[in-house]
Amino acid sequence: MAYFANVEKVAYEGVQSKNPYAFKFYNPSQIVAGKTMEEHLRFGMAYWHTLVAGGSDPFGVETASRPWGSYTGMDLAKARVEGLFELMDKLSMPYFCFHDVDIAPEGDSLREFYNNIDTIVDMIEQHMKQTGKKLLWNTANMFSNPRFMHGAASTCNADVYAHAAAQIKKGLEVGKRLGAENYVFWGGREGYETLLNTDYALEQDNMGRMFHMAVDYAKEIGFDAQFLIEPKPKEPTKHQYDFDAATAISFLKKYDLTDHFKLNLEANHATLAGHTFQHELRVARTEGMLGSLDANQGDMLIGWDTDEFPVDLYAATTTMYEVLQNGGLGRGGINFDAKVRRPSFTPEDLVIAHVAGMDTFAKGLTTAARLLEDRVFEDFIDQRYSSFREGVGADVVSGKATLSSLAEYALNNEQPRQNESGREELLKATLNQYLVTE
Repeated sequence: MAYFANVEKVAYEGVQSKNPYAFKFYNPSQIVAGKTMEEHLRFGMAYWHTLVAGGSDPFGVETASRPWGSYTGMDLAKARVEGLFELMDKLSMPYFCFHDVDIAPEGDSLREFYNNIDTIVDMIEQHMKQTGKKLLWNTANMFSNPRFMHGAASTCNADVYAHAAAQIKKGLEVGKRLGAENYVFWGGREGYETLLNTDYALEQDNMGRMFHMAVDYAKEIGFDAQFLIEPKPKEPTKHQYDFDAATAISFLKKYDLTDHFKLNLEANHATLAGHTFQHELRVARTEGMLGSLDANQGDMLIGWDTDEFPVDLYAATTTMYEVLQNGGLGRGGINFDAKVRRPSFTPEDLVIAHVAGMDTFAKGLTTAARLLEDRVFEDFIDQRYSSFREGVGADVVSGKATLSSLAEYALNNEQPRQNESGREELLKATLNQYLVTE
């Protein structure tokens, strides 16, 4: 069955095209900074928002009209697999991502869940062989089921902790079988509502233990995927332990996990933490922990995780600026953890939304590459910090300086050299100029 029969395969037609089902900026074979766009961007489709989400929100039921909407149970799960690969083919998207509960119903027991997963994975594996599509990452949903109301790896209930371990074990086995390049941990309920009933130290330690168990089991079965932690500050838990990039990196260092994990950073999660996405990327990149991206954007007027498709060229450019400076994303990619708006309810809207997101990041890539080639910011930054390349500044950087030597220098130089302007407005105006020119 063709689920998107009304849409032809999306092609690159250039910026002058008026066709909503055509790429204006994303040309997969175009060479940018030594690699093709496809190699740089490594786009992935999010199973949960694209195939599963129905358009409900806290104030209303589902609105989405989907070709597989008449199916239930395992028939629905199988139809979604077919829809996934058809849509990926029409978008020329090489990767996809999923939670375990996205692909298969949980059923009435863990054993039944395992059996359902196996049935669907058989089907996914066959489609992957036929199409050449790849699994960017998979993960276990340990936040939706009521059993996880107090957390999963951070739960106060040892039986729930064991159930979470069983889901992770199965997830690692599925990832190995499907050749996943990454495996993600997102602690949707790994946090607390109040410290009045929380053993903070035990919960942190138990999370560290769970991650080490996952590392050990991956080695045991020969699963060599890159492990990723996805930070988010709040929602659904009031305060989540993986608050932002810096917090997650600190946790990984404390529990001696930095050799095994990097970060999967999401734009909308950054804004919920009070940061820009570029800030989170810079923190992770500086620490050598930038692994993969979830591409979306939030609404500055709404205080929750709206997961909108990314169309902000400024944000996409500063994102790709960090990615290029990182030397790329390695085994990671750009997963569209984004959903169409509730009134955009047709199957065609799914196609249009992905085209818009892919074009946005393609434009961001080419603009960022030009900025780096012209050293627009690098030359300015080098000059701004030039005082640390000579004299007393060089002593600070080399470690030769002491408080005493610096105090002596300051006493003999009562009038420090004059500060130079940071030129923030000029730099932002220059970025705008690059955004609107080729």
